[in-house]
Amino acid sequence: MSARPAVAVTGLGLVSPLGIGIEATWSGLLAGVSRAATDGLLQGLPVDFCCAVPGFDADDLLGRRLAWRLEPYAQMALVAAREAVADAGLDPASWEGSRVAVVLGTGGTSTRHFDKQFKNFAAERHDRVSPLFIPRCLTNLTAGEISSDLRAFGPSLSVSTACASGATAIGLGRDLLLSGSCDIAVVGGAESARARVTSVGFSRMGALSTRVSAPAEASRPFDSDRDGFVLGEGAGIFVLERADDAQARSARVHGHIAGFGASADGHHFTTPDPEGRGTELATRSALADAGMTAADIGHINAHGTATVIGDAAEAAMLGRVFTHAPPVTATKSLMGHALGASAALEAAFTLLALTHQRVPVIANLDRVDDTAGELDLVMEKPRDVVAEAALSTSFGFGGQNAALVLTAA
Repeated sequence: MSARPAVAVTGLGLVSPLGIGIEATWSGLLAGVSRAATDGLLQGLPVDFCCAVPGFDADDLLGRRLAWRLEPYAQMALVAAREAVADAGLDPASWEGSRVAVVLGTGGTSTRHFDKQFKNFAAERHDRVSPLFIPRCLTNLTAGEISSDLRAFGPSLSVSTACASGATAIGLGRDLLLSGSCDIAVVGGAESARARVTSVGFSRMGALSTRVSAPAEASRPFDSDRDGFVLGEGAGIFVLERADDAQARSARVHGHIAGFGASADGHHFTTPDPEGRGTELATRSALADAGMTAADIGHINAHGTATVIGDAAEAAMLGRVFTHAPPVTATKSLMGHALGASAALEAAFTLLALTHQRVPVIANLDRVDDTAGELDLVMEKPRDVVAEAALSTSFGFGGQNAALVLTAA
């Protein structure tokens, strides 16, 4: 398999528990402190904490009328999309909108909105069910809102591959560019898991950490005392262009999407293949797509959810593929698990690590579990690196796997 052309990342927009905007997010990453905290929205539940976006005022950022119409994750997606386009030095008022595509990944619709409307329905208060109930619950509507806001009239697509959704959207956007279907692709992921029914649902599955007395210590990927993940929220948006087009307009380039790989475990609807065969296929496909070998990768941002089975399976796969043991981080330890947004956010973090040649620390990693093998896990403080290429891995329910190879500018 020969390498396909890389595409340039000319814009980034980030909304996460680590901060709003590129600079705030990078500062949050370097601080190395988990943002998990008790949340009044989850009061009284078995797991009452999460990682929320700090200081997110949708009325101020979007205007009250627009903010009222949108679900929280859609608000975050739109704020991040606007930042990404501005960061790319592009103006939707003057671009050729028919040549601009939007691809957004999300794992599911807003359970917060579902919860409220179904309570009205169950109580036979049909007149209290919102007329926006259906539009606000459709997964494609957020991509549509971004297309409308940015005057992007090319393909407008939504993808849902669980926690790999953001990476899948980035890969699909790259395909659209390379096929000539568009000249600019606004891509990424958005989701908010900050909802009562979501917390209860994952808690009943045994997927969440139960450290209610010490939330900031709860997310601990690859640690021997890990007991599950922490819910998060956010949005990560990329502006992609063909490298030649970016060069022609003298655009500032953050880096490149050099390779994308996807696969299915075909194993179980929620539990990953313990041998990591599907994740290995996605990883090796991304390397082949980039025309690289494992030895070319200088840093890895692991999926690292802090579940016992998931971390062990991923560690086994990474150990087999990357025998030279590049530095590995797991940024869900800092921002929690934003489900469909996580892959896009982590791809952005990986790109920022390449830009700054510095890898964020894995928070709460006190005792490395035996299943981590010989992985070179970044502990205690961020680590300076010399790396031209890095990998971001993302895996989800349904055995959905995605991997991205990113390269420095």
